[in-house]
Amino acid sequence: MTKPFGAMSIAELSALIQTGSVDPVDVTEAVLASIKASPDKAIFVTLLEDRALAEAKASSKRLKEGRSLGALDGIPIAWKDLFDIEDLPTTAGSKVLKTAPPATKDAAVVDLLKQAGMIAVGRTNMSEFAFSGIGINPHYGTPHNPRAKDAPRIPGGSSSGSGVAVAAGLVPVAMGTDTGGSIRIPSALNGIVGYKATRGRYAMGGVYPLATSLDSLGPLCRSVQDAVWIDAAMRGLAVPQTARKPVEPLDVVIPTNIVFDGAEPGVVAAFEAAVGRLEKASCRVSRIAFPSFDELPQLMAKYGPLVTAEAFVLHRERLAGPAAADIDHRVVARTRLGERTGMADYIAILEARTRMIAETEALIGDRFVAMPSVAHVAPKIEPLLADDDAFFAMNGKTLRNTGFGNFLDWCGVSIPCGTGDADMPAGLLLSANAGRDEPLLQAAMAYEETIRG
Repeated sequence: MTKPFGAMSIAELSALIQTGSVDPVDVTEAVLASIKASPDKAIFVTLLEDRALAEAKASSKRLKEGRSLGALDGIPIAWKDLFDIEDLPTTAGSKVLKTAPPATKDAAVVDLLKQAGMIAVGRTNMSEFAFSGIGINPHYGTPHNPRAKDAPRIPGGSSSGSGVAVAAGLVPVAMGTDTGGSIRIPSALNGIVGYKATRGRYAMGGVYPLATSLDSLGPLCRSVQDAVWIDAAMRGLAVPQTARKPVEPLDVVIPTNIVFDGAEPGVVAAFEAAVGRLEKASCRVSRIAFPSFDELPQLMAKYGPLVTAEAFVLHRERLAGPAAADIDHRVVARTRLGERTGMADYIAILEARTRMIAETEALIGDRFVAMPSVAHVAPKIEPLLADDDAFFAMNGKTLRNTGFGNFLDWCGVSIPCGTGDADMPAGLLLSANAGRDEPLLQAAMAYEETIRG
């Protein structure tokens, strides 16, 4: 074995399992052992050891009897602490939910991937209630970005543990949710691939919400091909063959407004180098201003953010009671801002959103949008713990570029495109209008190596 099973792509590991070169039980035992041996104890909040070994034994039996469920049979997966796992409370990164009733069944997508033969090895840490792009958690610890060499740096949030679990080589894939960037941010900051599907592409039953108008799901993994396989299984479909029809040179549009404001030079350089490689590969690249990008900050200033309004409604009773004292004070402060958004304001936001989506869809058409996934590399943790103002400023900056895609209902894939300051990863975010997941994934898969360089 040249590298740990958890450090392999799904496709690499699948080839070994399907040919009988390795047994799912051995894979699962090795993955569990590596998780337990990791010095970073904040990556996972729960290990599902008994369940994982039972699922691995069932997978092994199927494979030996020639009854493989497909390419994902025997592949370990970690689940963000927002997905219901049968017989366990869903804690959403919060200690106030530790005593919540246990889930009576798996979340719908957990069940679908189990039906595809995947093995649930544990639940990963996250920003409390998924309400931060930073990934700091005062209750379960903060996973450290494994790419940092100088000082502990943020993992990105809210799917912090999922991003680190994959980047650290503990699992080949972990599931995340994305309301403002929570898949694409940790993927970019940790140097892996993250796919945020169009909202509504997957069944949302058993997934703890943040803001239902914005919530979406997707995998954090090593390659776009891995994301394509997971996407199919999460929709109850057979994993597609790896052969894909040739893709025409991409027609890419780069926003000229907002997304580069305050961007670190190293991130911009990595992004522009990737764009140059796409142009060299005959892709068409144009640069235009997006009116919706200028309008959205004005809309938020007038009425408040949509995410904050919906999160406040979800948590208002909790915030009014004694439980508020046991919630991260930064999450409490940000959620309480939603109280300012009245019903008339909320309806005004939704009406403006419908119009802005239509206008931006017409502007983009069938083109793909490219921008830096995050305008900076992962910052050091300590200064953000020491200063709430610094934390909130960094949180806003971290969520900015990805947040446009959630509000405009896009799908998106973050692909590593090089490194910026301190040799930390940078990501290129390729996005498309709602429902264009198939062409987006096809394009991202075809040009992944070009983008990576």
